[in-house]
Amino acid sequence: MKISWGWRIGILYGGFVLFMATLVIASSRQHFDLVSKDYYGEEIAYQKVIDAGKNQAALSRPLTIHANGRSVTIEFPDEFKNKLLSGDILFYSPVDADWDSRFKINAQNNNITIPRDSLRNTRYTIKASWVADGKNYYQESEIILHS
Repeated sequence: MKISWGWRIGILYGGFVLFMATLVIASSRQHFDLVSKDYYGEEIAYQKVIDAGKNQAALSRPLTIHANGRSVTIEFPDEFKNKLLSGDILFYSPVDADWDSRFKINAQNNNITIPRDSLRNTRYTIKASWVADGKNYYQESEIILHS
């Protein structure tokens, strides 16, 4: 059986339309959490984050982050030894908002240990925000956790 050139063009065009419809449906089912829910409120308060980042840059060294199979340890610079620290650490996952984790800073011996069972095996942006002696500090670091 021979198919004429008109039918071939019609089949090709129909296949293209079907392919594009499949792509549109598949892309509409994807879930992305790249923007926070309170985007505008966070943008207004961002100047405080910039100032806290400048305070952190003036320290002797940045936060040191170590990860192993059982925990993630965050070590503060020597300027904070024997000082009361308050604040929080956010493990932000660009993959899924449900994987984000927030921990209060409770520094003992100038470091914080976070158990790995509360974190997923993925890439995190660690957003540390803390206050010491009435001065705000902020640092962002990347870490990839894997088993």
